Amino acid sequence: MYWGVDIGSTYTKICGLDEQKNIIDTKTIPTIVNQDEIVQEYLKDKSVEMLVSTGYGRHMVQELFNCPVISEIKAHAKAAHYFQNDADMVIDLGGQDSKVIKLDLTGGFIDFKMNDKCAAGTGKFLEIASNRMGLELEEFSKIGFKATKELTISSMCAVFAESEVISLIAKKESASNICYAVHESIASRLASMARKFAIKSNKIIFSGGGALNPFLLHLVALKLDKEVIASKHPQLAGAVGAALAGHEVSTEL
Repeated sequence: MYWGVDIGSTYTKICGLDEQKNIIDTKTIPTIVNQDEIVQEYLKDKSVEMLVSTGYGRHMVQELFNCPVISEIKAHAKAAHYFQNDADMVIDLGGQDSKVIKLDLTGGFIDFKMNDKCAAGTGKFLEIASNRMGLELEEFSKIGFKATKELTISSMCAVFAESEVISLIAKKESASNICYAVHESIASRLASMARKFAIKSNKIIFSGGGALNPFLLHLVALKLDKEVIASKHPQLAGAVGAALAGHEVSTEL
């Protein structure tokens, strides 16, 4: 089997592929200390033909398993092509960063933009805001559709943006209107990064945990005036791409 491990800032994703590149094993676990050893424990009884790691913790896996690593950009590009081979752009929203990747026709990437400077443009801000409002993320990802007022959050800093959420709560704005403001803030940042590439894009794939958020998907599509499709298994994209890279290396040997 060919394995990909994506140690992200919030979750670690593991994916196993067979010879025909079918997904036959997956695991998603919170990222904590000594995550490489947790991965090792999961794989100890598995058949491992090749292992490739990606994500923020890729080098700790590399050191433990003596395996190749690839960038998250390459991993997400490969996964997008695997799931939707006519896709020419990926928007990825993770816990700690967001990316826009322009694809070629083979699953490689032509160019990309990345925001990893502040949590205000990432999935972490959605988590912070939903916690502030006492809502589960699943509910928070939908109630924006009921908004009656298009509120905005202007701060580029997660700390100050959270203060704006607190101010809106104090003003007794409705949960749906505050939800709209939070999602609009993130969607604006994603759309801004994507516009450089989006003019000629025909099929845009949304991956990462953000792709599980229907209201965010809706707002990004609205701002880009393009169809934006949630990837299959969006949280697993990095791990799937890493496993595909391992399959490629093995078949070339």
